[in-house]
Amino acid sequence: MTTTTPLVDPRVIALAHYAGRALLENVLARHGITFQQSVTLRLAALADGPVGREQLVDGVTGALKTDATEAHGVLDELITARLLTPDGASDVRITDAGRELYATTSGETAPITARIYDGIPAEDLAVTGRVLSLITERAGAELATLAR
Repeated sequence: MTTTTPLVDPRVIALAHYAGRALLENVLARHGITFQQSVTLRLAALADGPVGREQLVDGVTGALKTDATEAHGVLDELITARLLTPDGASDVRITDAGRELYATTSGETAPITARIYDGIPAEDLAVTGRVLSLITERAGAELATLAR
């Protein structure tokens, strides 16, 4: 019996996304953080110092394809949890607790990610990266036309 490799289509992409997201959300749940909070915290952790609140909201809305109101709500949740803190009139910065949580969840997901990607040839990953980036770009353009 032979198996056939499926062509990349929306279903295959969605299945891969949700499988990986389920693993990540399992790790995040153990630490009382949501996927949306994790994405926001990551952006703050990777910033070199304080980041503008609106810049962070733009990063979240761009990554999650959500609206600014929801992104502001997630920021407020992280501030309430003392994982982010206001810095000046319009900036926020990650707290020590936020940085520690980000490091912990990243550290717990890294070996899972390594096992998932283990043995996949670099050439295949490069092609997949190019294809998924192009699909993301085109989907973003389509979404932008719907928002007009």
